[in-house]
Amino acid sequence: MSAIVILRGGGDLATGVALRLHKAGIQLVIAELEKPLAVRRTVAFCEAVYAGHAEVEVVKARLISKREEVAAVLEKGEIPVIIDPNLIALADLSREVLIDARMNKRAPDVIANAANLVVGLGPGYLAGKNCHAVVETMRGHNLGRVFWEGSASADTGVPGTIAGHSRDRVLRAPASGKVEPAAEIGQQLKAGELIATVAGQELRAGFDGVLRGLIHPSVEVSSGMKIGDLDPRNDPSFCFRVSDKSLAIGGGVLEALLTRPEIRAKLWE
Repeated sequence: MSAIVILRGGGDLATGVALRLHKAGIQLVIAELEKPLAVRRTVAFCEAVYAGHAEVEVVKARLISKREEVAAVLEKGEIPVIIDPNLIALADLSREVLIDARMNKRAPDVIANAANLVVGLGPGYLAGKNCHAVVETMRGHNLGRVFWEGSASADTGVPGTIAGHSRDRVLRAPASGKVEPAAEIGQQLKAGELIATVAGQELRAGFDGVLRGLIHPSVEVSSGMKIGDLDPRNDPSFCFRVSDKSLAIGGGVLEALLTRPEIRAKLWE
């Protein structure tokens, strides 16, 4: 049987990685939180945790409850998703490749010997110390580049600029509590329109755009936490397609896997 890649995280960037690997014929399983925090839920396989299944660009993911179900889901051509944030249920799975796509932006709780190849995405990872390879996640000339020495760019806390908007693209919780949506992902909004309320506090659109993402309403959020994304390009189709950034990062991960002959030989056995 071919080696199964373990992907920690199923958010939108992780989903770009999953799509690249899946379409290349590489088998993988996604390990997620009990309540994933992704906001771009229409292009995130972690949505399977809430709905039992998810489909992104024709590729299907399915929630499983135990390790023994992995093979059956893979046999159907789908991607298994399991609630296993600490990789306990997957502990007996062959650890050829471990990819950390949780985007915690800080030093991770894994070390390089956790698998024969550990690939980290973005800030917090240092090749040779807590992983073998790092993939750049910041927009710019190095996006998707693989580093076998050193680290990715430090987190600036400033989102990339799209159509003249940067920080104001990110929707943050006005209070602590649960999000009560007043708009749907993919909906076109005018500046000032109500997007959601949290503990009675309103969150309104700061400019004309499309609601590209909104965190699942069952998640307990804290004040100031990122809970959504408003896209100034005003094209609803972008809400249902994996981003160029996600695909570039996925390409970097695929390169990292194929660069190592001993790993490459086990991916399609």
